[in-house]
Order: sequence, then structure tokens, then C-alpha cells
Amino acid sequence: MSISGFISALPAIAVLAALIIVHELGHFMAARLQGIYANRFSIGFGPILWKYQGPETEYAIRAFPLGGFVGFPDDDPEENNIDPNDPNLLRNRPILDRAIVISAGVIANLIFAYLVLVLQVGTVGVLKAENPGVTIPRIVAEVSQVGPKAADLGFKPGDTISFDQTLDYVFNPQTSSADLIFKKTTNEPIQLPVERKKSDGKSELVRLSLPAGVGNDGLTIRLKPTPAIRYGLKPGDAILAANGQVFDRSIEEQATLRKIIQENPGTPIQLKIQRDEQVLSLVVTPEATPDGEGRIGTALAPNGKLERQRAAGFAVFSAAADEFQTIVNQTIDGFAQLISRFTSVADQVGGPVAIVAAGARITQSDAANLFYFAALISINLAVINILPLPALDGGHLAFLLIEGLRGKPLPTKIQDGVMQTGFMLLLGLGIFLIIRDTANLIPQ
Repeated sequence: MSISGFISALPAIAVLAALIIVHELGHFMAARLQGIYANRFSIGFGPILWKYQGPETEYAIRAFPLGGFVGFPDDDPEENNIDPNDPNLLRNRPILDRAIVISAGVIANLIFAYLVLVLQVGTVGVLKAENPGVTIPRIVAEVSQVGPKAADLGFKPGDTISFDQTLDYVFNPQTSSADLIFKKTTNEPIQLPVERKKSDGKSELVRLSLPAGVGNDGLTIRLKPTPAIRYGLKPGDAILAANGQVFDRSIEEQATLRKIIQENPGTPIQLKIQRDEQVLSLVVTPEATPDGEGRIGTALAPNGKLERQRAAGFAVFSAAADEFQTIVNQTIDGFAQLISRFTSVADQVGGPVAIVAAGARITQSDAANLFYFAALISINLAVINILPLPALDGGHLAFLLIEGLRGKPLPTKIQDGVMQTGFMLLLGLGIFLIIRDTANLIPQ
């Protein structure tokens, strides 16, 4: 990584460090405020790089930056000169007290995320599109046939092309095919991004040019009709509503529309379209992908240029709450998709290196987006930790639930075995993601 790249990554690294500290402070303060002993506060795992011994607690930074932990002297009270029956040991506290300590990290991350969004909304503002709705900047379709002139320009059957408003199509329902056409004779060459499959099955992106002044004469590029083509969507259309869901100027509306399309393969979707000065109603039926999701064959984008909009007064809190709710819903939906479609989305899971790289790109493009980045990662950290998995907060809460139902805790050996196994699996996953994401950053 270059020096400039490292410098641009520093804000993202600082955000991650702050989120870990906030999470662990949640546990630590929930214990201390209840008078529960806490003898360790560590950022990271593994060998100690730096430590400070306070009157009651050892504060440390450790080698592996994959989280942190708050330690309690429950396992060795005598070593800490504490009576094993002391009511201020965590294990001797009622279930509710322990549940508060365990869940406090998640609560701290959620509160932190909301406060960051309040700060964002009240200072730099939230990105909004210039106009309501979601625009279709490009239609995407596969080439089924090319004429000699198009072949000389490099187009091949099987290519997937995407075209904007400089081009159009004519759909023939009798032959179930569409021909790419020019709206008018061009004065400048038209650049078309083309996705082409290689012999190894992977895809590459190439750019082909349609020369100026070609018009429609002798250029045959026939397309397989996607739902967008079959039902009459055009580049430049703005989708104002889908199945009664009206879209505003939020940049999250693209994700909302995409979800509606993905969840309705083979089911008609009623769209309200703005095309130039006209408002039209179209019914589009998404086709099913191999994964069983719906698609219509378009790109999606905000409707108009993006601009920041600030709130004032008490409106800051409601606007931040709306942003908070949107991020929470998207995060939960993302984890649900990871579970339901693990094989197709597992490669999208990123570790600390990928998160820092994403944060660095955000810093370079618009530093104000670091607010949203911090809130997003904080909420993701909260959702991950509340999952009922070993070594996570949710796993500890699951043991407390079992204890409450049984009237007594599970044997210590069972709990320790499950937690240690879970910790090693999570540590292994973290190391794997770091290695993979680091390798992906290296130029091929």
C-alpha cells in the first residue's frame, strides 16, 4: 500500500478502533455501574503489545485486531483476593444483571450509531437525489445476433451490453427479439461497455465503439429481450412507484426497488414511470435468475444529481431515526440473505481489511460519508454480536436463556468447550478474511 493509500485508510482504521472501544466500554460500564468486578479491558486478542495496570483493571492492546473483550475474575477469584461467594462476581449475580452486562456492548453500538447519524444530519447533511424516484440510466441485454458491420466493430453473440439514452431498441413480439437502433445520426462515437465471457468461464469488461454518423444503416445488433425490453422500459425512465411503494429522494430507494424486483420473479409489478413530460403505468414481470431471484435487465441510479440536505432543530432527531431504521432494516435483510443464499453471497463477506479499504475509498471520494460509514459498521457490529453464536454476546445470552429455563446453568465444562470452540472458529475466519482481502488488494 502506498503512503497516500495508508493515510487515506487512517480515518477508517480510527472508526473501527472507536467502534470496538465503544462496544467494550458498554460491557465495562454496565458491569462497573452495577458494582461487578471487571479486571481486564482489552482491545484485540492474543499477545499483549501494551498494557496499563489500574487499581482494579488491566487495560491492554493486543496483537490481533479482531475485536476486544472485558475480563472478569470469575474463574480465579482467589488469585485476585476475592471471596468465591462475593456477590459482586459476575457469576454470582442474578440472570438479569448478567444479561445487562452481556447485551450492553450491542446497546452501546446502537446508541453510538444513532448519535453519529444525529451529528451527520445536523452538520454535513444526508445525501438526497435531486428528484424523487429511481432512474434507469442503462438497459442491459445479451446480444443474440450481429451483422457483418457490427462484427467488424468487435461485437459478438453472447456479449452483454448496456446502453443509455443515445441508443434505443425496437422490440418485435412475433420473433421475440429486439434490434438496437440509433435515435439519430451521432456526431461523436458511442462507447458501449460490453461484458464478455472468456474461455475459462470468467467475464471481462471491454469497451467497443460505434462510429460517429453511422445512424441505423447496415448495423445489426440483435438482443435477447429482457423484461425491461419486453414490457417497454427505456433508458432515462424514472420509476416513481412500484406496487404502490412511492419512492422519494433517498439514495436507499434503489435498494428498495431492487428488493421488490428480486422478490417477485414471475410476478407482475405495477410501475409508475415518468418519461420526459409523461407519466405512464407499466406492468413488468421479472424473470427468474439461476438463484431464483427476479431481474428485469436494467441498471438503477438516483434520479438526478446528489446533494446534501441538512435538518435543523428537533427535526435532526427524527431524520436521524429514519436513517437509523433504514440501516438496521438493510443490515438485517443482508444477514437474512447470507443465510438463505449463502453460496451466492458468501464471497461478499468482508473482514477488517476489506472494511478499511472501503472506508479509505469513502474518505478519498467524500470524507463526509465517514459518518454514514461509522453508523453502518456500528450497527453491523451490533447485529453480528447479538447472533446466538458461540463466543459472541448472543451466545452468552443463549446460555443465560437456557439457565433461566432449566433453573440452573449448564455445566461449566460444556459452556467453556462451546465458547472456546466458537472463539477458535471465529478467530480462524477472521484470519482467513484478512489474508483473502489483503490478497485481493494486491494488483494482479
